[in-house]
Amino acid sequence: MNVIMIVSDTYRRDHLGVYGNSWIRTPNLDRLAAMSYVFENAWTGNFPTLPNRYDVFTGRFGCIEYDWSPLPRNVPVLAQVLAAAGYVTMMVNDTPHILQNGSFFDRGFSGFDWVRGQENDRYMTQPREVRFPCDPSKMREPDLVVAQYLRNIARREKEEDYFPAQTLMRAARWLEENRTDRFLLYVDTFDPHEPWDPPRWYVDLYDPGYKGEECIYPRYGPADYLTKAELRHARALYAGECTLVDTWVGYLLRRVEELGLMDNTAIVFTTDHGFYIGEHNLTGKSLIWPGGHAFGPLYTEVARIPLIIHLPGQTKQRRIRQPVQPCDIAPTIYEFLGVAPPDTVHGQSLLPLMQGKTFRPRLVTITTPSLAHDPNGGIPTTITAGEWALVYYGSPDAPLASHLTAAVDHVERPALVPTNVVPPPELYNLREDPGMTRNVIRNNRQVAERLHRAHVKLLEKMGMAEQYLQHRREI
Repeated sequence: MNVIMIVSDTYRRDHLGVYGNSWIRTPNLDRLAAMSYVFENAWTGNFPTLPNRYDVFTGRFGCIEYDWSPLPRNVPVLAQVLAAAGYVTMMVNDTPHILQNGSFFDRGFSGFDWVRGQENDRYMTQPREVRFPCDPSKMREPDLVVAQYLRNIARREKEEDYFPAQTLMRAARWLEENRTDRFLLYVDTFDPHEPWDPPRWYVDLYDPGYKGEECIYPRYGPADYLTKAELRHARALYAGECTLVDTWVGYLLRRVEELGLMDNTAIVFTTDHGFYIGEHNLTGKSLIWPGGHAFGPLYTEVARIPLIIHLPGQTKQRRIRQPVQPCDIAPTIYEFLGVAPPDTVHGQSLLPLMQGKTFRPRLVTITTPSLAHDPNGGIPTTITAGEWALVYYGSPDAPLASHLTAAVDHVERPALVPTNVVPPPELYNLREDPGMTRNVIRNNRQVAERLHRAHVKLLEKMGMAEQYLQHRREI
């Protein structure tokens, strides 16, 4: 048996047809979902990009020990364990952060193929002067990030030159050459992460005839710097990116079928988190301003993620409502392949759940940036159980977060709390308010306290150091 795992960075759950979207074209992923297990309540864990990959690769709740940094050498990872068990393990990747600046997330893979040039990857040095598609003040880090990206793509001519196409075509070519081996193929494509610049025909699907500025890399923070037309077009750019990714994932899936691999290969599709495009009056996934960075509240658009798992021979869709998290993926793959997991794993295999066997569901999910800093007051944590979601920032008197962080792009900034106080907790009823827009904690304080206790208990069980946990014990 083999495994293909596809991580598409920043792919919002609500932009897939299988999760209810009716205006964005995602036929290939929807077709995969039609013969897969579709997880309705998958919530990201450690946030954002690198911390998510830590959870996926190690099967651990990384929030208790890991921040944006190189992959530690002393923790067993999925590729390493499978390679030792005789599998050929391959990474095909265009997400720059997991390989650049010594991040070392290629550890354990038999081979890796890095498609260069995404975002601020220091790849091309010409042209020195670039033309921005909008007023630079509307974009995040225009000189540091966007200018470098525009240099990197200056020679792009056709759709096959776009990053999802390059990455998925290389993955398909690798399959052709290795189809007779036992393998793990891990594909990591940065799209639909910004910058959003899909081929024009994808954008015209969603906002034809637009003539204004194109904000391809929105500033992280309040969204009111964009006009209604600009914000609508930003949504169209992002939707076009989602369809572009779907097109090239479809290319790989067709190759899997043509190579006769559907009967012995499990396929996993997921993401690390979503993105605000005007919801909650925000653009981005956090807050960035000159000299500072803060993690904003992790509402549904960012925290709730797609997770689709196809098992060999499966022809029908089954929806699973039990809550799951990225740290469950590695132990699921271990059990599917019959490989003993390392004893460092926190997550639980989802295979019994998919097969209708005895399964003890997770009582609570935790979505959070790293908590392994002292102080960590003001760090937002979304805690879900059943129909409830609690957004919690630490004990009311916790010292405020003030360490340096390299999230979200390897650029160190002070991690600050804009309000200079620990924000009060918020509670949302997901059944009545799935978009998390109406804070109902005032009349449901006992529910909030129950979720808070459950999150403390889980962090204790995972072994979080008391020096960090002490700032999370009160609500």
